[in-house]
Amino acid sequence: MESDHAVMVQHQIELKDPRTHLFYVTLSIPRPAPSQIFSMAVWIPGSYLVREFSKQVQNLAAMQDGQAIAIAQINKNTWQLANAGMAPLTVSYQVYAFDASVRTAFLDGTRGFFNGTSLFMRVLGREHERQQVVIKKSALVACDEVSNNWRVATAMPAHAVDSEGWGVYEASSYDELADNPFELGQFWEDCFTVRGIAHRLIVSGAATAFDGARLLADTQAIVQSDLAFWHGENGTVPPSLQYKGYVFMLRAVDDGYGGLEHLNSTALIAKRSDLPRVGEPVMPSGYVTLLGLISHEYFHTWNVKRLRPAQLVPYDYERENYTPLLWFFEGFTSYYDDLLLCRAGLIDEQTYLDLLAKTINQVQQTPGRLVHSLSSSSFEAWTKYYRTDENSVNSTVSYYGKGSLVALCLDARLRANGGSLDQMMRTLWERYAANSTGSITEADIMAAIADPDTQQALRDWVHTTTELPLSELLCSMGVETIAVKASLAQQLGVRVKAQSGNIQVTHVLADTLAAKAGFAAGDEWLAVEVDGQTWRINSLEDVLVYAPAGKSFAAWVARDKKILSFKLTLPSHPMTNADVRLIITNDMRAKMWLRPFL
Repeated sequence: MESDHAVMVQHQIELKDPRTHLFYVTLSIPRPAPSQIFSMAVWIPGSYLVREFSKQVQNLAAMQDGQAIAIAQINKNTWQLANAGMAPLTVSYQVYAFDASVRTAFLDGTRGFFNGTSLFMRVLGREHERQQVVIKKSALVACDEVSNNWRVATAMPAHAVDSEGWGVYEASSYDELADNPFELGQFWEDCFTVRGIAHRLIVSGAATAFDGARLLADTQAIVQSDLAFWHGENGTVPPSLQYKGYVFMLRAVDDGYGGLEHLNSTALIAKRSDLPRVGEPVMPSGYVTLLGLISHEYFHTWNVKRLRPAQLVPYDYERENYTPLLWFFEGFTSYYDDLLLCRAGLIDEQTYLDLLAKTINQVQQTPGRLVHSLSSSSFEAWTKYYRTDENSVNSTVSYYGKGSLVALCLDARLRANGGSLDQMMRTLWERYAANSTGSITEADIMAAIADPDTQQALRDWVHTTTELPLSELLCSMGVETIAVKASLAQQLGVRVKAQSGNIQVTHVLADTLAAKAGFAAGDEWLAVEVDGQTWRINSLEDVLVYAPAGKSFAAWVARDKKILSFKLTLPSHPMTNADVRLIITNDMRAKMWLRPFL
């Protein structure tokens, strides 16, 4: 009798010469179907954009019984083999990998990284069967750039690997195969255990001054906070976490930011300068941002990976998967990422309120919030959020930012009625994640809210463009909203980029002074003319030197080499379009929200 491994679909990875940026992949298909079909995913769950991973595939070839067989391409990412009988098939190809983001694949002489959707073909009809991944250390070539000390990190269950992680891994299905990124190379690592769950933290690209002990301790505090949030002090954690553990994969770079959640791991990118450094008690200003990213992606372990939008169950790797619920899965996660840092004691209350104020200001300075509902923004993520242009600020709103503010408003409403959003989230977990697929709908979310008026308020916030009652609801939780003087850019309604003495207009906000005057994205603002005198300006602040509030003037700009003039008058009251800051006015109420006993 054949062993299970003999009939398992296998994906073998070779790194023949990392300097070419090519992963060599061999797909072995035992007992194939007649005219076997296989395909490459077009997107990766968690990142809602068709990325066409098949465009990086080259030199596709197939063998059966020692003979080459024909391959017919059916569409952009699907192929069919001219195989006869059930003799094993071998398909070989290379994947070009030079995208350093968390969403795709990367390989050079210093490091390798890949997601399953970038490298592994789906064998149609075999997606629900166990899949095997083989990575052989002996495949590494001898060259100056490639070290013999490369190791492998992944959350995929190991079947037969050596002490450095090279060898054989097994996934229960294609979904699990696609949901476990791999890091290859040299990296710092350490681990901790919380409630019996092993957590592994790996960091690649860090400088020698990196304080790994500090990051490890702070990451552990985040994990403890999340587990307490979802399961209380003695609740049962998901079995897949208990048995498989979790891996944080952080890549430090000169300039970058991002993360992508997976069932038992996350891939992260952060600035090298944002990492904590040994011997420096004052953390880099960006360190809180990094902790917020770690918190965000770990919260997804529950909210989006185990509680899932019904429209994304199961995943369809061939096309866009539309859901109107990203405001909940991304927005509510964005609400809790920094809030749980506060509850874990990693930031104080005022630091948290400053972060919340930043989100409020970003959303309120987005005219698109008045024309695009959150549910539509979620549904159209594929064409709008991931494909922004100069008008996006006027045509859409972020389901991350506004979604987090809706979570804030809902939390305040629930607390006013004796409940909380914390309780609602745990109710959803207990009702849906403990069984079956964990899929939920908007109706399920509404059903977790007892008060009909609060249900209707949530519908209005999500399905219309009505303004959120932020000040009123924050006040109910002991926090006052205070307006601060608007910047000149906010008064005018422009966003600019200044470099080498030039002022480039990048965005013009709808229904603002700049929009009504005639400014357009791409204009170069050259000078201002006041009382017959024309002055060259090198920064937006220079405008105030020559044109005080209430004074009319002409703005001279260059557009496609043509010089244009626009009439403007700065407002006499610079509170228009102002930002806000938040302060605690009722310490008891605020602490019930920011420092509750979970």
